[in-house]
Amino acid sequence: VTQLVESGGGSVQTGGSLRLSCIASGFPFSLYAMSWARQAPGKGGEWISTITPNGGRTEYADSVKGRSTISRGDAKTTLYRQMDNLKAEDTAMYYCAVVLTGWSTRIGDFRYWGQGTQVTVVS
Repeated sequence: VTQLVESGGGSVQTGGSLRLSCIASGFPFSLYAMSWARQAPGKGGEWISTITPNGGRTEYADSVKGRSTISRGDAKTTLYRQMDNLKAEDTAMYYCAVVLTGWSTRIGDFRYWGQGTQVTVVS
């Protein structure tokens, strides 16, 4: 059974940092691109970043570019997201997902979502 479990969220002050993790199981993690997406209260889903299976290519949404780093540890089948200089608009539920199409930044191409981890940025 494919499973993704996110963790690392919490409440943080503006300008602070968090590191999110996503532990994957039930599929060959090292063969798939992985992505992070988020959903803020009352808004639709927003793609955040994607990383290739070998970690050699990453891409970020403009809203987080320069403040966020996606990485992966294949030995631990874990996806990471380092978030720095957090802003109030980063408050959202964050999800990791598997990219089944090889490479995509479109939420519609993502499958096997985790349950999410909440990030709340307070001033």
